Amino acid sequence: MTTEPTTQTEEPAAEAAEPFRFFRLDVARTERLSPTLLRITFGDDGAGGPGSLDGFASGGRDQSLSLFLPHPGQAEPLMPTGPDWFEEYRALDPGVRAVLRSYTVRSQRPGEVDIDFVLHTDPAGPAAQWAGEAEPGDWIIALGPAVPDNTAVRFRLPEGTDHVVVAADETALPAAAAILESLPAGLPVQAWIRVPHADDAIRLHTAADADVTWLTGPTAGVVDALRAAELPAGTPYAWLAGEAGMVRELRRQLVRERGFDRRTVAFTGYWRRGASEDQFRYEGEPEADDGAAAAG
Repeated sequence: MTTEPTTQTEEPAAEAAEPFRFFRLDVARTERLSPTLLRITFGDDGAGGPGSLDGFASGGRDQSLSLFLPHPGQAEPLMPTGPDWFEEYRALDPGVRAVLRSYTVRSQRPGEVDIDFVLHTDPAGPAAQWAGEAEPGDWIIALGPAVPDNTAVRFRLPEGTDHVVVAADETALPAAAAILESLPAGLPVQAWIRVPHADDAIRLHTAADADVTWLTGPTAGVVDALRAAELPAGTPYAWLAGEAGMVRELRRQLVRERGFDRRTVAFTGYWRRGASEDQFRYEGEPEADDGAAAAG
């Protein structure tokens, strides 16, 4: 998701209240989590200037941000960061300007941010290729959160929720893992996560009473598994993310077949089968059948 930063119109104190701004992220180290997932820990350039991570304020859960990465063969991303950055960026040659991709902030510590990358190999896109070759000294630009309560956090657990449903594929696994970590102790959770390989079933940490089912094979398996599940009575909240077609079918099932209030179903299409992310961004996510727009 790309969000234009609010234009500064008052004294410097107003800058701290802007929800998103640009940060330089320097690769500190990498860690292979599974056959499909690679974690990159980013720091900053140490200069303490406008790009310093001192102002980075992730809201946790499924906090998303936009990354601007170099094309293969480029040493650094070509990316304007001034007040008219979006128009200037769009005016650049797509084959030269920075590659724009959306990712989840997996975790944040003082001076460090973790982002988990899915290493697709069929074929690897420019973001996966960059991540697979990244090493300390490399850097990218992020349009990220400057306040923790921002619109790029979609998981919003309502008061009075009795149980939570989570359904995701590998692209949404980092967000699902962060969401599970955020849940209160004892809250019943049923989660279905599709991954390409059995070894991608990484250890998840949560204080909630979580029942996590790992699935391999087509994303349709998530839809079938949820349909076959018995959900508890009470007030539910659902979070669905991953391939857009899968997410659409999951939402239809919960709202039409299970009777969920559509306001209690957060859903985001991260990608669409058969379309590049650039095409997916350009086409946009169509509105759901009952008139609620998708959160992608």
